Amino acid sequence: MAHAQTIALIVAAGRGARAGADGGPKQYRPLAGEAVIAHTLRAFLAHPKVDGVRCVIHRDDHDLYAEATAAVAGDAKLLPPVDGGAERQDSVRLGLRSLSDAAPECVLIHDAARPFVAADVVARVVDALEDADGAIAALPVFDTIKKADGADHPCIADTVPRERLWRAQTPQGFRFDAILAAHETAEGSVLTDDAAVAEAAGLDVRLVAGSPDNMKITQAEDFGMAETLLGRRMVSFEYRSGHGYDVHQFEPGEATILCGVSIPHDAKLKGHSDADAGLHALTDAILGAIGEGDIGDHFPPSDPQWKGAASDIFLKKARDLVTERGGAIVNCDVTFICEAPKIGPHRAAMRASLAEILNIDVDRVSVKATTSETLGFTGRREGLAAIATASVRLPAATS
Repeated sequence: MAHAQTIALIVAAGRGARAGADGGPKQYRPLAGEAVIAHTLRAFLAHPKVDGVRCVIHRDDHDLYAEATAAVAGDAKLLPPVDGGAERQDSVRLGLRSLSDAAPECVLIHDAARPFVAADVVARVVDALEDADGAIAALPVFDTIKKADGADHPCIADTVPRERLWRAQTPQGFRFDAILAAHETAEGSVLTDDAAVAEAAGLDVRLVAGSPDNMKITQAEDFGMAETLLGRRMVSFEYRSGHGYDVHQFEPGEATILCGVSIPHDAKLKGHSDADAGLHALTDAILGAIGEGDIGDHFPPSDPQWKGAASDIFLKKARDLVTERGGAIVNCDVTFICEAPKIGPHRAAMRASLAEILNIDVDRVSVKATTSETLGFTGRREGLAAIATASVRLPAATS
């Protein structure tokens, strides 16, 4: 099935009173030096199955939002925020209405105060929407559940069977048209989450595995737990590096494409795709770092669909494979070996191009060039070569 357009709606209009009023709304409080909402946004902005992200915020919080999200404000996936309503259900309804013009096929609704949502949890929710109206991340209940008698000094009234009980988390994903209609119908009612709204409308909602780490910051003491969890996650990563090398010969032409930038030249590179040696070498470097073979394994040159293809397709695939493993590209370095064209005047544009494709900051990207002092095929200007190195952060293996 082709990838359906999916937009994540981050609900951030609450006041967070249970977390204590002194620090302001909990979604804007710092967590390891960055606002909670920024951690949450990064998780969705980096996800290959999410095409856009919109926050629903309180009408009084626009300055807070701008300050908290400054580091990710330039991401093309991040849509302008919209104002929410008095209750969470109102905010979600208003957020959904704001997406009507975009008309995504699917929408993910997520609490801004859940900053530790993992890429595989998001992927499971999105994938379940291929054959269901909705799907939510959830965990089975293992604790014994007691029902109280409701008195001022409650006593146990009953023990609730736990065999079919699940703890709902977010994201909760739905077919957009169906959940918007369900929220419009439910206006004025009080339901505890979007799955309850969907249930009331008779929608088929699937349960998929959530994560114990996908905690919701609710009370003041949760910040200490969140700091501990974040610290544990940061030390449970491993770092890998990979190397790539690619060569293409020149043929008559008017421009050479390198790192996605068209450079005026009296020759172009010859190849099955657009022959962008820089992107090819970097794709192989990333694939090598995660043990996923090479570019030919994923995009065989014998396959006619890749004839003349823009090579950013290949690099995006490598990027997405890293993200789907819960990882991130830390930095990359591309070196060209050629007498011509001159790389220096185009280096800034090439770095910006790579940063955009990889969804990383430009200061994590290096592009440089050297010559072979007129020796060999590059010295004779018969072609050029590219060498690339990439560093990748991945969750550490547990075995």
